[in-house]
Amino acid sequence: MEDVNEPPRSRRKRMTGKERREQLLDIGRTLFAERGFDGTSIEEIASVAGVSKPVVYEHFGGKEGLYAVVVDREMARLLDLVTRALGGGHPRQQIERAALALLEYIEDSSEGFRILVRDSHAASATGTFASLLSDIAGQVEHILGDEFKEKGFDPKSAPLYAQALIGMVAMTGTYWLDVRKPKREEVAAHLVNLAWNGLSGLEPKPYLTTDHKARQKDLKAKAKEAAKEAKEQARAARRNGADPASL
Repeated sequence: MEDVNEPPRSRRKRMTGKERREQLLDIGRTLFAERGFDGTSIEEIASVAGVSKPVVYEHFGGKEGLYAVVVDREMARLLDLVTRALGGGHPRQQIERAALALLEYIEDSSEGFRILVRDSHAASATGTFASLLSDIAGQVEHILGDEFKEKGFDPKSAPLYAQALIGMVAMTGTYWLDVRKPKREEVAAHLVNLAWNGLSGLEPKPYLTTDHKARQKDLKAKAKEAAKEAKEQARAARRNGADPASL
């Protein structure tokens, strides 16, 4: 018979299956960020969680399964942030919001970003970080394509510029992950300054300065365009009764 004066035994609250799964994901996320996929073991994950290895296997089938869920969650979160940032508004504002979204993710989810840029690989069902950036670039491509058409540029070059733009932001984000200076708003402003002001001054048919043939061709095209414009001004002046030489 139990002694009524004996204090009740302390009992740990048993986690539900969902709670245990989330706990393992949080622990795995932290360890993968610190040590990478290869440097993290099932034994260590189980030990930190206070469970046996079979519990981890039961929920995820192994380290690869746990890692895949962690990576897929991070990729889905980042893609959602950037996708929402690119929705509507002036193209410059869209680029600003997208840059801020990436920097916000890096600041608030440093562990997740470290995992993505370090070694996300075939263990992820969604793919690699490179494939994620490619998805984002595909959305930016449509924005640039519309801008190119409006400016009279060839929209077929939009995919190339989209990849370059996203790559620039991603590489800057990787650098900023460790230095964290200046503040993210200032970093975004510098990125947009380079991207937008560079984009606004695009040449319809860019060429390398070392390509002399292309340079001569461009100079001839500009001279032809200037001559055409001068003729148009002269004709307009004659129609208005002015002296073309005075223009």
